[in-house]
Amino acid sequence: SLYVSEYFSQSAQKLSFYSWYGNAKVFHFHVPEDTVLLRWLLQASRGKEPECTSMEVTVHFRYGAPPVINPLGTHFPANATVRPSYNISITLSSTVQNTTFVNITTPAAGDWFIAAHLPEAAGRIEVKGFSTPCTYMFQADMFVLRLTDIPVLEPGVAMPQTIISPAKPLHVKVFVPKYTARMWLELRNCVTSEQKTCAVRVVLGSITLPQSFQRIITCTGNVNCSLGLDSLPWEKWLQIMVESLGTANASVSVEVLAAFTDCRPGSTSSFLNFSSLNQSQAGSGPGSTGTAGSSALSTGTALHNASDQRSFCLQNQPVVREDLDVVSVRYRLLNGPSVPVYSISPTLLLLNLNTGVDSGGSLVVNLLLNKTSLSQANATVVACVSAASPVLSLNTTQNCSTAFFQGYPLSVSTSSAEAMLIVLYPQTDDWFLSLQLICPKGQGECNAAEAKVTVIAYLTPCFNDCGPYGQCSLLRRHGYLYAGCSCKAGWSGWSCTDDTKAQSVGAQNLATFLLTLSNLMFLPAIVVAVYRYYLVEASVYTYTMFFSTFYHACDQPGVAVMCIMDYDTLQYCDFLGSVVSIWVTILCMSRVKKILKYVLFVLGTLVIAMSLQLDRRGVWNMMGPCLFALIIMIAAWVYHGVKRRHCYPSSWKRWVFYLLPGITLAFIAISVYAFMETNENYYYTHSIWHVLVAGSVAFLLPPRDKHKKPWAWSQKLTCRYQICQNDREELYAVT
Repeated sequence: SLYVSEYFSQSAQKLSFYSWYGNAKVFHFHVPEDTVLLRWLLQASRGKEPECTSMEVTVHFRYGAPPVINPLGTHFPANATVRPSYNISITLSSTVQNTTFVNITTPAAGDWFIAAHLPEAAGRIEVKGFSTPCTYMFQADMFVLRLTDIPVLEPGVAMPQTIISPAKPLHVKVFVPKYTARMWLELRNCVTSEQKTCAVRVVLGSITLPQSFQRIITCTGNVNCSLGLDSLPWEKWLQIMVESLGTANASVSVEVLAAFTDCRPGSTSSFLNFSSLNQSQAGSGPGSTGTAGSSALSTGTALHNASDQRSFCLQNQPVVREDLDVVSVRYRLLNGPSVPVYSISPTLLLLNLNTGVDSGGSLVVNLLLNKTSLSQANATVVACVSAASPVLSLNTTQNCSTAFFQGYPLSVSTSSAEAMLIVLYPQTDDWFLSLQLICPKGQGECNAAEAKVTVIAYLTPCFNDCGPYGQCSLLRRHGYLYAGCSCKAGWSGWSCTDDTKAQSVGAQNLATFLLTLSNLMFLPAIVVAVYRYYLVEASVYTYTMFFSTFYHACDQPGVAVMCIMDYDTLQYCDFLGSVVSIWVTILCMSRVKKILKYVLFVLGTLVIAMSLQLDRRGVWNMMGPCLFALIIMIAAWVYHGVKRRHCYPSSWKRWVFYLLPGITLAFIAISVYAFMETNENYYYTHSIWHVLVAGSVAFLLPPRDKHKKPWAWSQKLTCRYQICQNDREELYAVT
C-alpha cells in the first residue's frame, strides 16, 4: 500500500478563562478521505512573568461540529440534546511549555473541531494597565496518514485479499448507495500461510468523537463470518479494516463480499413537487386561485393508500431549504406544513445541513399532532431525528439507533400533541426526520389509520435568541462562523435559561438606582463650583453627571434598562466626562493664570478625546492627564510658595478641612475602582466610586478669587434707585 502523509497547522491563540462559549478558542480542521491515522500535536505554553502560576488547559474534540461543552456545570434548555464531549487536560506547572499527542486510527473524513480554554473566570474586573496578566497560548497541528490505493468492493462480488502481517491490516472500502436499507458483509475462505486456525478482526466504520459507533466482529476458524447492518450512511464510503490476530510472520488470505438490500421510496412526482413550489410562491399574488396546489396535494394524497404503502419501504416528503442569513435556515414542506403519517412505512423528510457552514447553530424540530386526524385514539406517532442515515424501522427500533449514529427520539399522541427537539451544534451532514404511526396492540389495527403532523424545522444561530437575559453573538475562526450566548443579570447556561444565580427584578432595579442616582453626588460639587465662580468646571461636572447617569441606565444587564441614545455614544461621553472632570479639577487647584488655564482646558480635552477613541479602557487614558495636571499643579504651588516665601496653600485650615479629606476620598475611590470591583459587586462598588469621586471634587475645589464678591442676587435683581460711585480716574481738571 502507498501511504501519503500530510501536515496541517493553524496559528496559536491566546487562551482565556471560561465564562461563556466565546472564551473557548476553536480550531477547525478538515480530515481528507481514506485517512488511516490522525495525530494531533497540541502545544500549550505560558509566559515567564511572575504572575504566571500552574494552570490546567482543557481541550475538547468533536467530529462534524464544534464541541458542546459545559465547564461551569450549568443547565441546558429544555428539550436540548446534550452528549458529553471528549476532552483531555494539559497541565502547565513548572514547565513553560507542554506538548501532547493524541492519536486516532481510522478517523472519519470531514470536519473536525478542537476547543481549548482555561478554568472558570474569577469574575474580577481588572483595569487595563494596572496589572500584567499571564499569557497562556495554545496551538493545534494535525498530521494525517492516508492510503492512496484502497481497494474498492463491488456489491455482490467477492474480492480476494491478503493480510501480510498483523502490523499491516487490510483496508478496503465500499460505497453505500442512496436508499440502502441493509448491508450484508461476509468473509469467506479464510486461510493462513502456516495452515493454522484463521483468526481475524473486522472493523466497520470510522471513529467519530465524542461517541464512536464502530462495529467490530472477530472471526475464528475456517467457517464463513458475516455481519448485517441496517440504516447505513447514504451516499458515503464505508471503511472496512481487517486485522490478523495470528503470529507476526503469518499471512492471511480471505475473500470479502458485500451485498446491499435497497429500499423503494414512494413520493409524489417531481412535476407535482415543482407545481406545488410554484403555487406556494405565487399564492400571495393577485388573482391566484390555488388550483395547482390543491391538485398536487390531492394527487399526492391519492398515492398513500394501503396497497401503495406496502410496496414502498418509506414515503418521501419533499422539503425545500431556504437560507435566511448566516447560520439561519428554514425548511419548508412543499405539500404543506402537515405531513401524513402511516403505520406500514415511515414518512421521511430530508433536512440538508451539509454545506459546511451550518454546524455553528442550533437545529430545532417541532412536531404538532392534529388530534382530529387520528382515528386511533391510543396510537402514537414516533419520530427519529438522525444524521447521515434515516431510521427505517421505527416500529421495531424505537431507540432511534442507526448503524453508526445514535438518533434523537420524539413522540406525539393525543395526550401529548406537541414535541420539540433542539440539536446544539448539529454535525455537518444530511439529517433525516422519520415518522411512523405505532399502535400498542400491534400494527394490524393501524393499517387503515392516518395521522396529520405539522412539522416545523429550522436552523437558528441561538435558540430563542438567548432569551431576555442573553445576547447572541456570532463568533469567527478564520472563515468559519458559529454562535454563542453571552448571559447577564446572573443568568447562565447554553441559552441563558439557568436561573440558579439569577438576579431578581428587585435586585436589578436596586442596581440601576444605585448606579444612576449615585451620580447625583455631583450636585454638591456643581453648587460649590458655581458659588465660587468656576462656571466652566461646573459645566463639565454637569456634563459628567448627565452622561454617567444615562450610560449606567443603558448599561444594565436586566430588564431595568433605559437608553436615550446609542450605547456606544453614551459610553464614550461618560468616559470623556470622567477624565475631563479630573483634568479641570486639578488645573483649577493649580491657580494658574486664567488665559493659560482655559488654553490647557481646551488642549487637554482634545487630547483626552483622541486617546479615548484609541483605547477607552486603558489606564493611561486616565492616569496620563492626571499625572500631567499634577505636575502642573505642583510646579504652580512651588512657584507661589517661593514667591511668597511660605508654604502654599498657606492656611492650615485649608489643608486640614479641605485638601486632606479630598485627597483621602480620591485615593479610596481609586483603590475601589482598581482593586475591588467584580462582576458580582459592581453595582455597589462602582456606586461608591461615584460618591467618593464627586465628594473629593467638592473638597478639592479652591476658594474663589479675593477680588470677586459672592453672588448677591438680591442686589442684582432690583428695581429701586441706588447711589452709584464713579470709580473712574479724573484725567483733566476744569478750573
